[in-house]
Amino acid sequence: MRKQTEDLLFDRMRNLLLSKEIHWVEKKMMGGITFMVDDKMCFGTFQNGLLCRIDPLERDELLEREGADIIRQGGREMKAYVHVQEYALDSDEELTFWIAKCLEFNPKVKARKKR
Repeated sequence: MRKQTEDLLFDRMRNLLLSKEIHWVEKKMMGGITFMVDDKMCFGTFQNGLLCRIDPLERDELLEREGADIIRQGGREMKAYVHVQEYALDSDEELTFWIAKCLEFNPKVKARKKR
């Protein structure tokens, strides 16, 4: 059942991107599927919810929204990321809000040099 829920969320994310005129690709990353926009990690599935790459200056405010959590990796907080629990993404409005925040921040992120 958990896989079906994650697949549904993934399909909803993909459908939102299909409605926009931007370049994006899907890539397996961090235990889920990430949407890369302009060759930069933007958002994706993560622990049965949504991994959002957001403006670190907005993080504290965004963490006040229902279902938003800090992400830690190696004991350190990842300042430019939040995890949104799946229950907080039931409405299309909430999912659209979070993806819009990720897309808004994406142009400010420098792309990594290709290896």
